[in-house]
Amino acid sequence: MAERVELWWARRQFSKGAAVPYPVGSYRDAWAPFSALIRQYHPELNAGIVLSQVPPAADVLLLWQCEAGHKFAATPDEQRNRPGRERRRSAWCPDCADLARPARALPMREVVTAPGAPVPAAIANPVDRAVLRQRMPKRKQRVCAKTPDLPVGEPFHSECAPKPASAIEAQLRADLFARLSVTPGFNAVRVARPFFDHVEVWPDILLPELRVAIEYDSTGRHGLEHVGKREDADRRKDRALRAAKWEVVRIRTGKLEPLGRHDLQLATWNRKGLDRLVDTLRDIRGPLLVDPYLAW
Repeated sequence: MAERVELWWARRQFSKGAAVPYPVGSYRDAWAPFSALIRQYHPELNAGIVLSQVPPAADVLLLWQCEAGHKFAATPDEQRNRPGRERRRSAWCPDCADLARPARALPMREVVTAPGAPVPAAIANPVDRAVLRQRMPKRKQRVCAKTPDLPVGEPFHSECAPKPASAIEAQLRADLFARLSVTPGFNAVRVARPFFDHVEVWPDILLPELRVAIEYDSTGRHGLEHVGKREDADRRKDRALRAAKWEVVRIRTGKLEPLGRHDLQLATWNRKGLDRLVDTLRDIRGPLLVDPYLAW
């Protein structure tokens, strides 16, 4: 059970026999990808303990303050997994999230219960709403009909795919296709199961002859990209591609940890990074298959 930071710190002092059980900077690398959390953490609200002294796995309640001034208590694990796919600066603050997405009252005409089940009288009550959700029939998942009817694993050009998100990603694509003479123009792969309402996934770069997908990952401007639930979605995406007989190489920056055994950790994209990527492609598919596509 999570405990207050003062009690947790005193217990760690006793168990380790030290006045400072975790020196400042002990967990700096673990918190580095979460720039939004670094801004929301204030030592003066947490008995003078700085964030780099708190293990990310610690079951301790810390006090946080968002940029709007809201204060809330949460454990490190709750904070690191809260952002999901949101990109707002206040994505980690429950009060800001409620203000951005106010709860919608459930009209009576939308209440659908199982045959013979009584309709609760007080729908506004949270307990009654929970009961209603259990009784409501599950809605069928809607899948976008724009995906062409192709075999699983087939690459194609999708009209649903988002545009490149960063200049570095565009530079990576240009450098890679200058080095490898593979077919350009594909931006999607047909997969077996729906992935966010599509039976297709959209890797950043596709090398169809090698059946390798390249992803460029950074934490983004506000530190909300590819962390928490976004990281879970990245893992799902990788599993969908591998199930379709593709391999994935993620170029991870901003101290993001690798997700797969072929992922590369780079401080920045440059000529050296391109050489490492080509060597990784050789490791995956073998020099006999990769080298014939090398342009220089």
